[in-house]
Amino acid sequence: MALIYISVGSNIERERHIAAAYLELHALFGPLRCSRVFESEAVGFVGEPFYNLVIEAHTELAVADCISALKSLEQRYGKEATAPKFCGKTLDLDLLTYDALICQQPVELPRGEILKNAFVLWPLAELAPEQLHPVTQQSYLALWQAYQERQQLWPIEFVWPDPTVVLPASLLPADAQPVCV
Repeated sequence: MALIYISVGSNIERERHIAAAYLELHALFGPLRCSRVFESEAVGFVGEPFYNLVIEAHTELAVADCISALKSLEQRYGKEATAPKFCGKTLDLDLLTYDALICQQPVELPRGEILKNAFVLWPLAELAPEQLHPVTQQSYLALWQAYQERQQLWPIEFVWPDPTVVLPASLLPADAQPVCV
């Protein structure tokens, strides 16, 4: 089983989409560990603030299958595959790491956003402080403590849904079927 970290973000109906992502990822991967949820200003464009967090999971899926599953979930919740990188998002799921794998295809691993964006690094450092970044070989806590960029974010209170219940219809896209977790 591979240890993976996933960045989760939303700035459109944030509570709804973060809760749905949590339930969907629990259904896909089983038990999850989550950082706190952080609110952050939009980075790279003018837009509504985001909710962001990092989720730890274990998977037997290959990297390409894991990426495909995450992209499928994004699209299911309204993210267009052709949408620009810097824009509002209902749900943004990025595979940050897959064990200690370093690769460029099918996606860059570890993701460059880990070292660039506070809304990725702070929750990752909180969730896995002693884990080593596969390239720098520094712990995520050490990377966070040395972080110099100016980005505004702060932890918020978030009420997590119970992952042992059927995904409520109010969280599902209009054309989706409920998922049992």
